Amino acid sequence: MSVYEASDFWDDHDFDEFDGIKEVKDFAFSPRAKKYIGIDSELYAAIKDRAKKMNKPAEVLIGEWLSEKTAS
Repeated sequence: MSVYEASDFWDDHDFDEFDGIKEVKDFAFSPRAKKYIGIDSELYAAIKDRAKKMNKPAEVLIGEWLSEKTAS
C-alpha cells in the first residue's frame, strides 16, 4: 500500500473501527533517497491534469511512467 492509498483509506476510516489493534510504539523507517529533475511548467501542468483524471498525484504518475520505460 502506498502512502497515498493509506491516506485515502484513513480519510474514510477511523482507528476505533478496528477492535484488538494495538498501537505500534517502535517503528523503523528508512526513506529512499530521491533525485529531483526540472520539468517544463507547461509539461508538468499537462501531467498534473492527466494524473488528476486518474485520481493520483502527478509524482506517482511520473514515477510509474519512468518505471515502465526503464523496465528490463
